[in-house]
Amino acid sequence: MSTPIAYATVIVIWSTTPLAIIWSSETVTPVMAAMLRMMLAAVVGLGLLRWLRIPLPWHGPALKSYLYATLGVYGAMFTTYMAASQLSSGLISLIFGMSPIVSGLLAQFWLGEKAFSPLRWLALLLALSGLGWVLSDGLVIETSALAAVGLMLLAVLLFSISGVLVKGVSVQIHPLAQTVGALCCSIPFYALSWLLMDGQLPELNGGGRSLAAIIYLGLFGSLVGFVAYYYILQQLAASTVALITLITPVLAISLGSLLNQEPLTLRLIQGSGLICLGLALYQWSGRRLGREVSQPQAAD
Repeated sequence: MSTPIAYATVIVIWSTTPLAIIWSSETVTPVMAAMLRMMLAAVVGLGLLRWLRIPLPWHGPALKSYLYATLGVYGAMFTTYMAASQLSSGLISLIFGMSPIVSGLLAQFWLGEKAFSPLRWLALLLALSGLGWVLSDGLVIETSALAAVGLMLLAVLLFSISGVLVKGVSVQIHPLAQTVGALCCSIPFYALSWLLMDGQLPELNGGGRSLAAIIYLGLFGSLVGFVAYYYILQQLAASTVALITLITPVLAISLGSLLNQEPLTLRLIQGSGLICLGLALYQWSGRRLGREVSQPQAAD
């Protein structure tokens, strides 16, 4: 897999995942939809590992990497599924768009990256202002859905923590093995959540889009998407990977409006613009700082 292809794959899958999550929970409970997705991905992934003769290591550093990734595969995804019934797919993607800045804050402490510059603090302020502007739109989100927004913010935090921690593990694991290892570690947590919150066997409509969405998310959202994500995470800087979230909200909002009749209001467009502007400023300030550091200092 080439890096550009993997990068484009992640963009497409992450843009369609929010809408697929909403559709997958139309005939089954959210926790069941999430568990079926991860189980399908794990089974297919294990088969691919065996077919391609790729080892699935379980030594200490590898297990640590899988468990760190589980914070995203289970923690972030579970909370997203629980919030999806109350939020639009575009709003889900917009909130997830905050993850680069949250990751940057966390990377200062865990990866020793440089402290935020004034421009990056301004970027954070712009993004938060945009999110607040969107949330104030009663046509986009009702007051009763504010708890779901809190769940999505928790999902962003868990996803960001997961990515930073995985990046900090000094171990080389094939991206497919990394994905399958994380999926296998997440399934017991999903199973326990299902027993505690649901416990009922699913009744899937074979002709409905719920089953199709679960299969799509299992094969592409979980397997192909995570393989491509962990691949580019190994090949590129964390800030470059996080740039994906600058593109996906725009695509997700468009798809939600076209395919799911989600409201596309002026305030949503304005807030999305502020968030994207904040993310763009955040990425630009990071590249500018990198150029300044790489340039030799002039002699006094």
